[in-house]
Amino acid sequence: MKTSEIWRDEHGVCHIASDNKMDVFRLMGFAHAIDRGMQMLLMRILGQGRASEILDASEEMLAIDTFFRRMDWNGSMDLQIDALSPEARKLTEAYCAGANQAFSEKRPWECRLFGYRPEPWSARDVILISRMVGYLTLAQSQGEMERLLIELIQAGLDQERLDELFPGILGDLDVELIKKIDLQERLVAPPSLWNLAIPAAMASNNWAVSGQKTASGMPILANDPHLEVNRLPNVWYEVVLKIAGRWAMGANMPGVPALLIGRNPDLAWGATYTFMDATDSWIEKCKDGCYWREPEGWVPFKKRTEIIRRKKKAPVTVTFYENPHGILEGDPQREGLYLATAWAPSFSGAQTVNSLVKMFETRSVAEGMDLLGQVETSWNWVLADSQGNIGYQMSGLMPKRRPEVSGFVPLPGWEPQNDWHGFERHTDLPRCLNPDCGYFVTANQNLNAYSSLEPINAGMGAYRSDRISNRLATADGLTPEDMYRLQHDLYSAQAERFMEILAPLLPDTANGRILKEWNLEYDAASKGAFLFDRIYRELYRQVFGAGLGSAAVDHIERHTGIFNDFFINFDRILLADRSAWFGDRTREAIYRDAAAKALDVAPKAWGETRRVTLKNIVFDGRLPKFFGFDRGPVTLPGSLATPHQGQVFESAGRQTTFAPSFRMVIDLAEEEIHTSMAGGPSDRRFSKWYVSDLENWTKGRYKRLKIAPDPGHRPFK
Repeated sequence: MKTSEIWRDEHGVCHIASDNKMDVFRLMGFAHAIDRGMQMLLMRILGQGRASEILDASEEMLAIDTFFRRMDWNGSMDLQIDALSPEARKLTEAYCAGANQAFSEKRPWECRLFGYRPEPWSARDVILISRMVGYLTLAQSQGEMERLLIELIQAGLDQERLDELFPGILGDLDVELIKKIDLQERLVAPPSLWNLAIPAAMASNNWAVSGQKTASGMPILANDPHLEVNRLPNVWYEVVLKIAGRWAMGANMPGVPALLIGRNPDLAWGATYTFMDATDSWIEKCKDGCYWREPEGWVPFKKRTEIIRRKKKAPVTVTFYENPHGILEGDPQREGLYLATAWAPSFSGAQTVNSLVKMFETRSVAEGMDLLGQVETSWNWVLADSQGNIGYQMSGLMPKRRPEVSGFVPLPGWEPQNDWHGFERHTDLPRCLNPDCGYFVTANQNLNAYSSLEPINAGMGAYRSDRISNRLATADGLTPEDMYRLQHDLYSAQAERFMEILAPLLPDTANGRILKEWNLEYDAASKGAFLFDRIYRELYRQVFGAGLGSAAVDHIERHTGIFNDFFINFDRILLADRSAWFGDRTREAIYRDAAAKALDVAPKAWGETRRVTLKNIVFDGRLPKFFGFDRGPVTLPGSLATPHQGQVFESAGRQTTFAPSFRMVIDLAEEEIHTSMAGGPSDRRFSKWYVSDLENWTKGRYKRLKIAPDPGHRPFK
């Protein structure tokens, strides 16, 4: 073998081989910049809060820049770079050198369009991207749910209904104090924040099955991250690496020198998001630029001023006020009670890189659990190794809070007992090694049962995880092809629960009979799925519209991820025998009325409502379709509660989707992985690899990535 080689296989996937790890990481950076250079640069522009300076100077873009300047993910960079291990620092520097070589040879032509000469890629950018990927839009959703609590209290919602909506997590709630908060920011975020290169993330599935249940006798691991798919390029980038006889393959995110999900000869690993509460707010008593603190008294805020430059417009100066509880929402010069909010991993990144770069050599589930558990942002990792072990590990910086406090309720910031007191050990977070049942499934459900801690106080429902677990529990002799079918499963355990109540109440009409005969699957041709979805949404309006107001329900649905992320909080009420939210009506009366209103429609096939176009992240549908930057439309089957998630909804006038952006299946008996992706390796419109895997993805086919010598020396370009 030559000192280093880089080529594409027949799928356009990048293969890198070298005698040393430094060269492999250098060529990984080179490949990322060649294939996904514009994606990397857009991520950095946004994370730096420079979109108004480089892209356009609209008011909307100013709001986006203000958001990112507020988050200050460029802060504390020197501390994090100093905290990189010697190996991680060298590999990061090699990665950056490769990316900069590619940018110097040929930067994306869109840079000329914007008049942008990119600065060299650096370790600071690697840390920045790692922070962004860990937050958007996952941790933001937790913050939205906590903000909803405050808004409901200030709207006068009674304690009984609050307790039903947020069961068991309202410890130390001081309703009268929360009513006095001068809330500066409501639930509407900048509406196009996720239009560009940011990988909006909503949910995912992963599971590991031990060899006792597989045909090969070795473990099988499956992972399908559910991200926004109506975008090009895909968030994920596939790569195959070989170093001096050892290899690894899988997917990563351009800009970060690590294999995030995938395998090596001995170990496979996959990730989903966990709804760990790592975002807290405190109520700050403010006056004359200071906050009240016991026993110190009045303490001045730290003042941070940022200048946002704008194309052909005057710059805008924004000021933020900070204290140990985070960033204040409001002007402390004006007396009042305001919120200060912190996200635990805001100034993290080094330990994440330190851990991930070691995964190439890691050989066992136990080793992998220890390394991945130290990743600073919150994920559910499942693992399987060639010795037959399977395991699960949660990661993330979980704040240490005083007993009986969940982190969900904002507490008085002037009381020191309400401060964070460091972070919990990763070995105390939820984890499991070799479960007796022979499998472990995560699908964003509550996994607190696997720890004495309670990192999750508001998560997704268990419908997807229950369906997957039930399928695995009743099967033996499982193969990768069985995993394909499970990743494409369209059965809704949520609909099953609701139909148990609804079916006897349906009218004897054509639409009522369609719904009664529905097989509970959200396939594209299903009219039953269309009708059930209408009833489900009408139930929200009937029950929560009565309590909150129909305008509020419409606002939450259109401008936040609350109903999509935390639907189980609302389903729990809708499925209850009795609820304060029902008022003086019975559950059955509400269901009958919702059915009567929702079924008064000509039924459609579910797929007619699930047509989406994959839009280029730079131009976002602004160019004529025949230019070829956008592709589709494609049909997304599934719903928010099916293993094959298929969410399509409008947010601030823009279509948003969440579906399996990347599918991966690994049988440890093989030296390969089975994958498909909604897109292709390249973000270059005129590359043959722009959407080279899209047809496989839409038709449910999988390609196989293998370790192989360069077959014909296809040049990497």
